[in-house]
Amino acid sequence: MAHGFARRLAAWPKVFAVSDRAVALSDRLADFEARTEAVHEVLLELRAEGAISLWRDEPFPILRHWGDEPLMTMERGAVARFGARGFGVHMNGLVQGPGGPSDLHLWVGKRAMNRQVAPGELDHIVAGGQPYGLSVMENLVKECAEEAAIPEALARRAEPAGELAYICERPEGLRDDLLFVYDLVLPADFTPRNTDGEVEAFYLWPLETVKAVIAEEPAFKFNCALCIIDLLRRRGYLGPEDPDYAAIARGLGAGE
Repeated sequence: MAHGFARRLAAWPKVFAVSDRAVALSDRLADFEARTEAVHEVLLELRAEGAISLWRDEPFPILRHWGDEPLMTMERGAVARFGARGFGVHMNGLVQGPGGPSDLHLWVGKRAMNRQVAPGELDHIVAGGQPYGLSVMENLVKECAEEAAIPEALARRAEPAGELAYICERPEGLRDDLLFVYDLVLPADFTPRNTDGEVEAFYLWPLETVKAVIAEEPAFKFNCALCIIDLLRRRGYLGPEDPDYAAIARGLGAGE
């Protein structure tokens, strides 16, 4: 958590215990409902004064390890301000080309210019945060419908392809995220159609083209690039003959 933001939280001593080294929730907030309600009231005040600008009206679960019972929920736009762990789901939308199993194409979305995060950058066909109250698959089905008009029966064919974690500082705060990654092979005659205004265009690119774009310029949204690099490694488009392979594998948690 940024020091300035931590000091600002000292204005609510009934909610936060702030020291020079840490911010903790008050001991009096002993259960899920009390924590959620007290923190949300503070967040509304911080939003009013402009300290939290990304407001989604979407509660996120606050927990350290996936599978634990959440300690509370928090407005999605505030999670990074508090350095809390966020969860999300990203899906690679693949199409089998005419050249056989090694001829794969990837659907790439271009984010609308009015997005608060990464406007105009390249994105997955489907990706989104993991809200409270939905399973990961339920969330994936929802995002598939909203972002690409993928029918539920087709969306449920998506296969889990692992998870990726990262920590980085962003304008919205400290992103400490765990992403659940899925692969879905789509029919060759399927064309995605955005329904929620987040994507302004879709492109179907060979994976070799995707690899070249990622290598040459920062065109992809930062966490999408991470998932796609993992896809390239898993599908054999990035291997030991590439000079950075060992470092990339280690960074993805796949190497020694």
